Order: sequence, then C-alpha cells, then structure tokens
Amino acid sequence: MKRIIKLLFFFAILMLMISADNHHPVIYIIGDSTAAEKRDFQNNPERGWGMVLQGFFTEDVAVSNHAVNGRSSKSFIDEGRWQKVLDELKPGDYVVIQFGHNDSKPSPDRHTDPGTTFDANLERYVNETRAKGATPILMSPVARRSFYNVVDTVTEDEALRSVAYGDEKINSDTLVDTHGKYRLSASNVAHRLNVAYVDANAITTRIEQQYGIQGSRYLHMWLKPDECAAIPKGRKDNTHYNIYGARVVAGALVDAIGEVIPELKPYIRHYDSVVSTQGRGNYLTLQDAINALHPGRTYKILVLDGTWQTPKIPKGVKVEIDKYSFVQIQ
Repeated sequence: MKRIIKLLFFFAILMLMISADNHHPVIYIIGDSTAAEKRDFQNNPERGWGMVLQGFFTEDVAVSNHAVNGRSSKSFIDEGRWQKVLDELKPGDYVVIQFGHNDSKPSPDRHTDPGTTFDANLERYVNETRAKGATPILMSPVARRSFYNVVDTVTEDEALRSVAYGDEKINSDTLVDTHGKYRLSASNVAHRLNVAYVDANAITTRIEQQYGIQGSRYLHMWLKPDECAAIPKGRKDNTHYNIYGARVVAGALVDAIGEVIPELKPYIRHYDSVVSTQGRGNYLTLQDAINALHPGRTYKILVLDGTWQTPKIPKGVKVEIDKYSFVQIQ
C-alpha cells in the first residue's frame, strides 16, 4: 500500500512538472484606456495598444489584456481588478504595468502622487507579481498628442469621446509633455527594484513627433463629421488611438519588450496585416485584408481567429498567409 502511495505521489509530481513545461507564457496587461479593450469594435475604430498586441506574437505567447478605460493605479486595485490578475498568474508569466493618465485626476477614488502613493502602487504590483513567480515589466505612460505649450489639466480623457471635430490650438512645433513627474515614476521604481522597464513615453513621443502636427492626427481618434457612421459629429481626441495608431504603438512597444525581456524576442513577429474577428488586428475579415493589397511586393498576413473561406487573391498580388493552428481556412 505504501509503495502504491509513493508511486501515486511521484506520478502527481511528474504531471505537475509536465504541466509546467507545457505552460505557454501569458503576458498580462494592466493599465488604462490607452491600452484597453474596446467595445463595439465592428463600428468604432478606437483601439488600445494592448488590444492589438497579440497580433505581434506567435501563438506560443498569449496576451491577456486587463487594462480598462479610466482606471488609475489606485482604482485598479480598489475595484478588485488586480486581484483577478493575481489569481490567474502562474510562474513564467509576465505583467506589463502602465498607469499615469488617470492618477493625476483630482477625484479621490483615482488620485495618487508621483514619488509617494503612485510609486507605492507600482511597487506593490511589482512585488506581488514576483511573489507569484511571474516577471513584471514597468512602462511609463504613453504620450498624449499635444502641440500646445499650455498643458490642459482640466479635460477628462474619457470625456474626449464627446468632443466634436474642430480646430485645435497649436503654438509649438514639438510635442508638449502632459504627464509631468508621473512620467518618471515607473523608471524610478524600476531602478530601485531592478525591474524590466520600457520608456513608452519616450517611444510614443518620438512617434508623434515623427508624424508631425498634422500626420499625428492619423494615429488618434480624429474623425471628420460623417467619416464614421457611429460617430456622426466626428471627434477630436488626442489621447486615444485608432486602429492604425494602436498598431503603430504596439509594434514599437513589442520591440522594446523584446529588448528588455530577451526570452520573448524569438516569438515577436511583424505583419503587414492582422485579421481578427475580435478587433485585435487591422481587418475584421480575411478577404478585406486581401482586397487592400496592391501589386508590387509580397505582403505578410496573420490570421488570429475565425473560420474562413479561401480568399480570392487579385491578379498580380503576392501574399503569404500565416495563421494560428486552430484557425481554419477552407
């Protein structure tokens, strides 16, 4: 009997070891609207960079995005959202931690101060992630698009979705920082605790600047009246990304993640188009992705999900289609 018990014990240990070896790493994202999942993605082009991040990885890595509109490092904890992530975390997983857009808001349910309460929350995320055997990745907040050297501290980011299209105030030819000391907290905490750090603020500032005053509008939810049926009055939103902007930012951030976490670098991929029925790419259907191509070079397309009919490829168009293993193209 004792021998049977020992055999069962060793068998259970073996199964646990095999299960651990087969566990594909999961990248959890916690943060605010700039990274968050978006509803009504079939009709509304707003996207968080975290929503499209899966399209930059092979299926050996899973992205689990828990970022939510309007949350700060404080409210994300107080609402129990962090605990839900902790409950799922396994050794070998990763947590991308990016807050700062809402921590400066005056409301007591969200406000924190850089250097004290904001830093303390970031430290908590780091320490509790490590306690679960997972790896934290701290990020500074992405830049807001602002070419006006008087920083707007009044307008609520979430309220930008109701601002109709119109002229903007511009008095600077370089991007103006809107985050102040909140921009530095993730770096300071990363240095103190020896944590992987991505300066998303610097990366996105360079992107905004490279696109210029006019071109950077095309990264964000700038919509002319009647350009989008779901937003008939148009929109002037310098914080939230559209489909194109989210993919540009996610592509830059994933490369930065690969530099600070070399173990993830072999799984990073860049495609011309990503197809997802869940809005995690830049096309909802495979045929639409094909129809957007032009003769002249070979395009690479990734299909994340869904079951598809073999697409009709126009004459002269060259395309390579990759897909996750569970995707069916009939």
